[in-house]
Amino acid sequence: MIKRSHFKSNTLAYLLITPQILVTIAFFYWPAIQGLLQSFMLSDPFGRRSQFVWFENFVRIFTDILYLKSIGITLVFSLSVAFISIFFGMTLGCLANRALRAKAMIRTLLIWPYAVAPAISGILWLFLMHPSYGVVAYFIENSLGLEWNPTLNGNDAFFLVVVASAWKQISYNFVFFMAGLQAIPHSLIEAAAIDGAGPLRRFWVITFPLLSPTIFFLTVMNIIYAFFETFGVIHAVTQGGPGGATNTLVYKVYQDGFIGLNLGASAAQSMVLMALIITVTVLQFRFVERRVQYTT
Repeated sequence: MIKRSHFKSNTLAYLLITPQILVTIAFFYWPAIQGLLQSFMLSDPFGRRSQFVWFENFVRIFTDILYLKSIGITLVFSLSVAFISIFFGMTLGCLANRALRAKAMIRTLLIWPYAVAPAISGILWLFLMHPSYGVVAYFIENSLGLEWNPTLNGNDAFFLVVVASAWKQISYNFVFFMAGLQAIPHSLIEAAAIDGAGPLRRFWVITFPLLSPTIFFLTVMNIIYAFFETFGVIHAVTQGGPGGATNTLVYKVYQDGFIGLNLGASAAQSMVLMALIITVTVLQFRFVERRVQYTT
């Protein structure tokens, strides 16, 4: 018989969850409601006077070429970061899962980069890839013979922030892939090896399908990470430049709201950003999850 804890009175239960409810209301629902109301208003730079303008802010941002450009930049940026970080996280997980003498130490070292803040990750890669003193930049220019200058070239700057953002997230993916790989029965791998299947075939036929729930989960989380949590990388490295090449949606909200003091347009952009990430997540659950193979 399973013993279940219960309260003799509902009063204590409500008192225990009250702090969490208050925090959620104060830091989530109330700001969301304020942002929604602000998106329908035109305010002065100091927010002291506001005028209700209906959908004028939304019409204004969708007729702004720079804003439409930032939408495309954000989609390409998020997909690039998600693909690179998931690919290398899976690769490192498969390599570290093999029987090695220093397997525990290798896993620990691979997890450490996740503790680095996004802004620090951006500065680190900026030092490595700066055209004046970067070691990686020196290799690109002298060994590969390519022109490299992320401070002036938009494509180079975009590549830099993608690498810095993806590197930060690889360790996060590595942890989940290690857990998924360890949950796969070794008897399946051994049976396939006895039947003559090579390492690549064993991976595609057995390992990869059994990792599909982990891959689906990480795809959703990495896209959300690329949309929101990469603000620190962009702010520390490029500030949305050069020429708006790295000006993602979340950074444009900051530029228009905190620098340009256009509070109405900034609030409208935040609403569009929220709607966009909800749509992307729903589409993933609607179409991608069908291919996920859950084991029982």
